[in-house]
Amino acid sequence: MFYIVQTALELGFLYAPVALALFLSYRILDIADLTTDGAFTLGAAVSVVVCGAGHPVLAIPAAMIACAAAGFVTAFLQTRLGVPAILAGIVTNTGLYTVNLMVMGWKSNVSLLRQATIFQFFRDYILGGGWGEVFLAAVLTVGAALLLVAFLGTRLGLSIRATGDNRDMVRASSINPTFTITVGLCVANALTGLSGALVGQSQRSANVNIGTGMVVIGLACLIIGETVLGKGSVLRGALSVFAGSVIYRLIYALALSSKVFPMEAMKLVTAVVVGLAIAAPSIKDWLAFQRRKSSARAGKGA
Repeated sequence: MFYIVQTALELGFLYAPVALALFLSYRILDIADLTTDGAFTLGAAVSVVVCGAGHPVLAIPAAMIACAAAGFVTAFLQTRLGVPAILAGIVTNTGLYTVNLMVMGWKSNVSLLRQATIFQFFRDYILGGGWGEVFLAAVLTVGAALLLVAFLGTRLGLSIRATGDNRDMVRASSINPTFTITVGLCVANALTGLSGALVGQSQRSANVNIGTGMVVIGLACLIIGETVLGKGSVLRGALSVFAGSVIYRLIYALALSSKVFPMEAMKLVTAVVVGLAIAAPSIKDWLAFQRRKSSARAGKGA
């Protein structure tokens, strides 16, 4: 059980920036950005390749910059060329498949054999033991979340939040929504790239399909967290991201370790968990309605 909790915490922090990116794009900007799958793979690919060249620390910002560029392409398609938001993400995601292969030297998989990673460096020189990776992942992702919360409190951040609420009002206030959407999507995809970079170095490999389904999983983590902690301020939203990510990974780890489901069925288990997570708010409202209805019937019977 101890190992399961440790694994859930580690994976929860490693994948939390994806949910944080969706919090920014989906909740704040009100844009369904489907670039996430390809951007996650791009982050992992850039991180592993740069790390393989002997620069594990530089690999993290390099991956974030590359993914921010992918977010810029999606924003350009949406704001300048009039492509609908969902289609813009699909177009960019499709193109990223070839870009990712190009980054990995036209290979579907690249691995780190004897090259040092940022996690190995941390274990060797700062904090050893099994909790080293958990601590480093927590520090990096929580730091990114705090920076995002601080950024959304600035004038530009408030403009981005206002753009998600009412673009016409923002335009009438002499704020360019094209600029705010572009910045928002670049930041969101940079966060996705951070997650991909950390996962790539943690697993010491990158696969061209590593990001498949990441947008759905990230959305599930976001909704689980909001169901547990509720909606509210930006800080609460960031906290719900981490709570949802850890809870999701804990559920997945328990299902995997229970041996009730064979390994071949884990994709189905994942689909069921994600479906229930996304449907959780509706189920919660339905149960509350049934309780109120039962109370009303009991009152009439009395």
